Amino acid sequence: MMTGQRIRDLRKEKRLSQTELADVVHVSQQTITAWENDKAEPSSSAIAALADYFGVTTDYLLGRTPTPQFTAKEENDLQVILKNTINGLSNEAGLSYLKNGGIDLDDESAELMKDSLERALRRAQLLAKEGFTSKR
Repeated sequence: MMTGQRIRDLRKEKRLSQTELADVVHVSQQTITAWENDKAEPSSSAIAALADYFGVTTDYLLGRTPTPQFTAKEENDLQVILKNTINGLSNEAGLSYLKNGGIDLDDESAELMKDSLERALRRAQLLAKEGFTSKR
């Protein structure tokens, strides 16, 4: 997918007109049209402004990554969810369903579970983000 298509999809996702997006990034509506039709490329400062506004990475806008990567806020949110989930699993009640015949998980197994949980959470959030973006 080209940069213009990604800009268009993100703009429509936010339900913005080209004029409204132009006001956000301080360009003309005609410039937005040219970008979306791949008749012109946004400057590096415009790419940065668009990425900040839409909460995606510049690499995503430029087509270097197939899915929107995590923004700093999303990364922080993911870490909070992960921490809360792990804390919930760390107490006796939370771990009770993870016990095998009444034996607690050893440290290595607990660390493996934490890593697996983090990978699964990251993948689920990226798939959700990709699905949400591609449906618009």
